[in-house]
Amino acid sequence: MTSFLDPLISFVSVHAWLAYLTLFLAALLEAVPVVGSVIPGSTIILALSALVPGGDLKLQWVLLAAAIGAVLGDGSAYWLGHRQQREILNTWPLTNYPRVVEESETFFHRFGTWAVFFARFVPPIRAFVPVTAGALGMAPAKFYAVNIPAILVWAPAHVLPGVLAVSALHEYFGVPHHGHPIKHMWILTVVAVAIVVGVTVWIYRRRQNGIVVAEAKPPT
Repeated sequence: MTSFLDPLISFVSVHAWLAYLTLFLAALLEAVPVVGSVIPGSTIILALSALVPGGDLKLQWVLLAAAIGAVLGDGSAYWLGHRQQREILNTWPLTNYPRVVEESETFFHRFGTWAVFFARFVPPIRAFVPVTAGALGMAPAKFYAVNIPAILVWAPAHVLPGVLAVSALHEYFGVPHHGHPIKHMWILTVVAVAIVVGVTVWIYRRRQNGIVVAEAKPPT
């Protein structure tokens, strides 16, 4: 795996704009309904943040790319819901995810305006709450008044842990920042944790769906 990461890191250091574009797209697509539930945007951002301490990427541009992508993604989903109103929640492909749509509505009704803020940190409903907010008639000014501050908190919360962890590990092990071993360690750890969490959530949802189907079946 490290033999694959070495040329990848070297490539990014030469073509940093591609990494910034990837961060932008990861944040944008993660906010798109349905697509966002399968795009590992947070994992990509956390992993690429390991390249900041060594100077391969610049912190300000990483934060900006992630924030702009999230603003455009959330905004696009919101305006889609705002334009089509509640009808959007009953059309394809959202009809294939009735449980998540229901959870998003419940989340929105429970927390009101603050649901837009909290949802930024709660996958997979992160990808469904903006369109739900628009569909349920939340005013644009109120949406952005909460959404933009949420993103300004969300972006550093996803980038800085990698930056600080890699910097601390470099200091602890006395490894120069231009070396790759610590970057490998962080990237592989992030990917491994993401896989474990993803599989756990998938198993949990499969079991929950199985219980719902079993309860819905009429007794024989």
